[in-house]
Amino acid sequence: MSLISLKNVEVRHGELTALHSVNFSIDKGEIVTVVGPNGSGKSTLIRTIVGALKPSKGQMEHAEGLRIGYVPQKLFIDPTLPISVKRFMSLPRSFPHADVEEALRHTGASGLADRPMSALSGGQFQRVLLARAILEKPDLLILDEATQGLDQPGAASFYRLIETLRTELGCAVLMVSHDLHVVMSASDRVICMNGHICCEGAPEVVASAPEYRALFGSGTDGALALYRHTHTHSHDGDCDHDHDHEDHAHAG
Repeated sequence: MSLISLKNVEVRHGELTALHSVNFSIDKGEIVTVVGPNGSGKSTLIRTIVGALKPSKGQMEHAEGLRIGYVPQKLFIDPTLPISVKRFMSLPRSFPHADVEEALRHTGASGLADRPMSALSGGQFQRVLLARAILEKPDLLILDEATQGLDQPGAASFYRLIETLRTELGCAVLMVSHDLHVVMSASDRVICMNGHICCEGAPEVVASAPEYRALFGSGTDGALALYRHTHTHSHDGDCDHDHDHEDHAHAG
């Protein structure tokens, strides 16, 4: 059974329909990335999956006992608040010291336990957030624009870490990202959204789809270079070409 399954889900914000006719599932061990222009419903999808929003139509099912780890798009911590990494890791509930140390080690942040959160670089901050998320021993790890603010090498390093964690922890990973030139390399499956799922499949399938190119332009083939060099296996995928995208803004 899938960890999460959405069937014909619609989500409304007042009079605005943010998502419609969404059918989505994710299985154990999968890395799935959601891409799309601003306002395409990516964050709405994530908020629905974590339970912050309720579908106005359709069904959403979770595997029994599903544990979710979540890394938010942004987390503001008042720089005048003297909170250490170790203290942050114990919010809102404490964990055994050994578990905290292991989580920090997993994400390459083991030397940061006594540092103030306000003194961390962007990359260090994201690794600490990721460590806090995996403390929950998640079946599904969700990252909403988790590399926002990082440069491309930093983002690439973060995605390689995600791949490693998937292998070590055996969890599924669901990511929202704008980093098209990096994100494809880390994904088993890519979902392209614009209010609905307009195309999905293996990265190379999606990148060649008319729907994807209508949204992001035709000059995005470079996004797959790293994918081709680091993966030797293939994935089956398909794209639905029945949607009209003449109104889509060019985001490339």
